[in-house]
Amino acid sequence: MYPPDLIRKATHVLELARARRLKIATAESCTGGLIAGCLTEIAGSSDVVERGFVTYTNEAKHELLGVPMALFATVGAVSEEVARAMAEGALERARADMALACTGIAGPGGATAQKPVGLVHIALARRGQPTRHLRRNYGAIGRTDVRLKTVEDALDLATAAIGPD
Repeated sequence: MYPPDLIRKATHVLELARARRLKIATAESCTGGLIAGCLTEIAGSSDVVERGFVTYTNEAKHELLGVPMALFATVGAVSEEVARAMAEGALERARADMALACTGIAGPGGATAQKPVGLVHIALARRGQPTRHLRRNYGAIGRTDVRLKTVEDALDLATAAIGPD
């Protein structure tokens, strides 16, 4: 189901997290749960993956993750601020040590001149550390590819946040 390179990255994230006894939560919008799905594709992942939130609408981001409604009016759902709030909200609401979040425009519709198809914001919140953020503009490479690239970059961000072997 997932490309072999993503499975390798997800396995590595799980191994690193397991070695440090870290639990991971996800808060996903544009990927619809693919980050959590990729991690849980690997047998034994339940000792690392604590839970996943799929918050596709602004209301869900607000109700489940505590993202302030005012953010949507001021910066929009696809923004660094919302991605950070999603990650921090997931971390606050989960029994996890770190949380990955993403929000973006996978396409083919939904874009504006300021927020084109392929724009994605990924954030990672970890207890006791500043929240990290990645802004990616993958371009109009197709909905599936935008979503899979987001999973890849989220896993890379997790690897960097957990630290070297």
